[in-house]
Amino acid sequence: MSERVKAESMITIRFKLNHKKVEVTTKPNKRLLDLLRQDFELTGTKEGCAIGECGACTVMLDGKAVNSCLILVGQIGGADIITVEGLAENGELSVLQRNFLKCGAIQCGYCTPGMLMSAHALLQTNKYPNEDEIKDAIDGNLCRCTGYKQIIEAIQKTAKELSN
Repeated sequence: MSERVKAESMITIRFKLNHKKVEVTTKPNKRLLDLLRQDFELTGTKEGCAIGECGACTVMLDGKAVNSCLILVGQIGGADIITVEGLAENGELSVLQRNFLKCGAIQCGYCTPGMLMSAHALLQTNKYPNEDEIKDAIDGNLCRCTGYKQIIEAIQKTAKELSN
């Protein structure tokens, strides 16, 4: 009987992950964060607070920045998910990632994946964000090292380059 209970408590989910169709069988109450890190070995997405306050686990879900620690896999069927690993293009860092490096927006690096994903989500919907819009977009991402100045500069530089 315990085998039957185990089998019944598993679900198969199909979704798009970093531009590829995937399928996984797992427990329905597993967090998206754990699925990404454990099942797909995408460890760029970090766990900070586990309550949706720090933004270290930010990914894009159907075009919106979300905290993956608050999403259960039972909610992602048919979704389009992009992680920080999905920002690279043909093995090359994206313009946004390169500008984070150029502007010194990376210190310890723990917040960086979440910051990148929040910035990417902003730039997908707003090609010309002003400083206040950038601050609003990264408001849910905590950084203890950079003071945010370099992060904002990197996002501004990216917006300028992408608009040319």
